[in-house]
Amino acid sequence: MSFFKAENISIQFGGVKAVTNVSFEVEEGEVFTIIGPNGAGKTTIFNLISLIYPPTSGRIIFKGQEITGMAPHRVANLGIARTFQNIELFEHATVLQNLLIGRHNHRSTSFLEELLFLPAARRAEIAHREAAEKVVDFLELQHYRDSFVAGLPYGVRKVVELGRALCIGPKLLLLDEPSSGLNPEETDGMAFWIEDIKKDLGVTVLMVEHDMSLVSRVSDRVLALSQGEMLSLGTSREVQSDPKVIEAYLGRPE
Repeated sequence: MSFFKAENISIQFGGVKAVTNVSFEVEEGEVFTIIGPNGAGKTTIFNLISLIYPPTSGRIIFKGQEITGMAPHRVANLGIARTFQNIELFEHATVLQNLLIGRHNHRSTSFLEELLFLPAARRAEIAHREAAEKVVDFLELQHYRDSFVAGLPYGVRKVVELGRALCIGPKLLLLDEPSSGLNPEETDGMAFWIEDIKKDLGVTVLMVEHDMSLVSRVSDRVLALSQGEMLSLGTSREVQSDPKVIEAYLGRPE
């Protein structure tokens, strides 16, 4: 049984076909990366997996359970977390407060228990803070934990968003352009985090990425798309040397 499977997924907006019959499987414990030129349908596939968009056709299966058509808010409860290409943080909250937001799917206390801060609510709050502090330590965010996000460098914000996703306690982590906007040193640091997330936390990673040096470094397998259709699937080296992929990126030679 595959850990995650997209089976002939397609979506169109009006008469525009954004994704057409894309199928792939992600094995537990690997880093699987989707690449392709701008407009290839990479982020659209993430939106399908996140159930932001319902697919026009096809199925999405996670740990043997079909999740196609499931309510989007249930995705996190299943163990799927996501970051976004454009950072989506609460800028006027601290780093720790942003991380705690990632614990929302673990809420087990009632509104009344939280309002009166009864013992069950106190125990839950301690557990959530301990989980968030573990992420702070893992991503080396101790220096920023009480800082407001609005005053942080862009590279640190990207790590904070990664941390918020980790606070969900995911089994499958979707990373949408994790190196977008980062300088080479920060991209190198992001590669370390991805490797550690896989190795130390045992989290499976599904990534969309443009930076081919990062793709080559961390990916176990790569899927190349063009205009919403599959071009090539294999190791990073195999995909990058595929003539169809070279043509999609560079154009047909004269």
